[in-house]
Amino acid sequence: MKPDEPKIPIGQDEPRKPAHSLPRYSEPTPETRRKVSREEEAELALKNSAFAGSSRSVLIVLFLVTILSVPVVQFASEMRAQSQPPHAGFNLFKAYPAWEQIRAVRGPRDLWRLLPRGAELKAAEKELETDSVVSEWLLPRVQLALVNLGAGNEQVYLGRGQWLFYRPDVDYVTGPPFLEPKIMTHRARTAAVQPDPVKAIVAFRDQLAARGIDFIAVPIPMKPGVEPRHLSARPPQAGVLQNPSFAEFKARLEKNGVRVFDPATVLATGDAPLFLEADTHWRPETMELVADKLAAFVSGSPPSSPASQVSNQTIAGVGDIARMLKLPEAQSPFQPETVTIHEVTPAAISKDAGILLLGDSFSNIFALGALGWGESAGFAEHLTRALRRPIDAMLRNSDAAFATREMLSRELARGKDRLAGKKLVIWEFAARELAFGDWKMLEMKLGQPVPAKFFVPKSGETVTATGTVDGISTVPRPGTVPYKDHVLSLHLTYLTIEGREETAGLEAIVYAESMHDNTLTAAARLRPGDRVTLRLRPWSDVSDRYEKINRSEIDDPAVQLEEPCWGELK
Repeated sequence: MKPDEPKIPIGQDEPRKPAHSLPRYSEPTPETRRKVSREEEAELALKNSAFAGSSRSVLIVLFLVTILSVPVVQFASEMRAQSQPPHAGFNLFKAYPAWEQIRAVRGPRDLWRLLPRGAELKAAEKELETDSVVSEWLLPRVQLALVNLGAGNEQVYLGRGQWLFYRPDVDYVTGPPFLEPKIMTHRARTAAVQPDPVKAIVAFRDQLAARGIDFIAVPIPMKPGVEPRHLSARPPQAGVLQNPSFAEFKARLEKNGVRVFDPATVLATGDAPLFLEADTHWRPETMELVADKLAAFVSGSPPSSPASQVSNQTIAGVGDIARMLKLPEAQSPFQPETVTIHEVTPAAISKDAGILLLGDSFSNIFALGALGWGESAGFAEHLTRALRRPIDAMLRNSDAAFATREMLSRELARGKDRLAGKKLVIWEFAARELAFGDWKMLEMKLGQPVPAKFFVPKSGETVTATGTVDGISTVPRPGTVPYKDHVLSLHLTYLTIEGREETAGLEAIVYAESMHDNTLTAAARLRPGDRVTLRLRPWSDVSDRYEKINRSEIDDPAVQLEEPCWGELK
């Protein structure tokens, strides 16, 4: 203490300094500058919370009852169903070994093999979340209450009136620039994808150019950018909204000599709707307008076939976004929407045509009956009508950043030259893929046909086969994707064919329906090690029906080039 400072007796407060002598602010200490995480905040709250003795016991009991109620109800439901015919419902015991396997244990190694793996437990947890008795009863009712309060779910935004919007579409329009280096680096590190669409598209153009094939990219704008007035009370006045990087994306492609047809430039936004109210896709008249404008954009030889005929069909459909809400059907406020489609006859789609269209669900929406909006009236059909010449088409509902290129790449690698005689490739894809897709770098090399190592029935033949599941592709959770159907891939080993003796060492790649109308099938619940019996047909016999449906592949390059079969569980 300095000599001239007054002494303060112990027990007395220090006199307050005048306000004018206090500093305007104090430098925060490191402790006050540090941001407290949610976990630390929760821990502090718990440490400083006090409960009476009785309330503590009640809370513990309620917590235990809550976490135990779901498996108990599921267990009781499945025990009750044991005497009923087999069903494709969730099996609580799927993640655990059968009694025969337990009795066969002879040592620690056998016991270790019986323990469920992380992937198996995670799959069982996902199935319990989506298909349990409690979730099937509770979730639609809770979601209906949320909708009545003006809330959607993790995939759906409620717009104005009866309009619904898919969250990734909104995130694409309102999110950060997808070409920002920091954004691409983050996606490459966290999602393990190739995030640069310009790099992939230019490389694909170069591969086609090496074979003398022209190329046009067609990025379809997203619903929130075309219909912002149905999402916001004060939408921007400028035309179609895009991600901040879209203009740079087009400029880079054009600088590299890539031809781009941007449908946003031909869409006149106004009072008339251009997209379906409760679906992610465009209306029929919007699609037909884009097909006409694209045909005018394409240069080439004059039409080689007479004009196609069209017939009107009235379709009432439920949008894919409405289905993702999983509301009780009888109580859903989102009723079917009615549109008029124009079926094209003949639908001049031919593998021998000089133009190849690669497309996603925007091409399929009025052509694939599984999507619920009619058939023979899709983008490919109307492009043939507008061009007045046949075209070839490879279409897949999802993963537009790589799926159709991957289909083409595998056909070429198997020695099937799908590019033979092609003069032009048109690649249509949803613009959301620019921000969220995996723009894989894929080879387009023509391989040599090799004898099939895996079993495939003869054309027109159906056989009954039993095999062990060695690998299985992923299956989306119902209600989390815009598509209600899905096809998975199975790698079967130790295959035996009914009525045949020489089957030692046979294997097969099998495509099977894993989700139908937003409900998982029995095939979706198969796990590695399961022994399964199926009716097998050549994939070529059914590909016209199932090729366009969203499909996942086994992540094993050693088997990806093998010829697949189509399978149906017995």
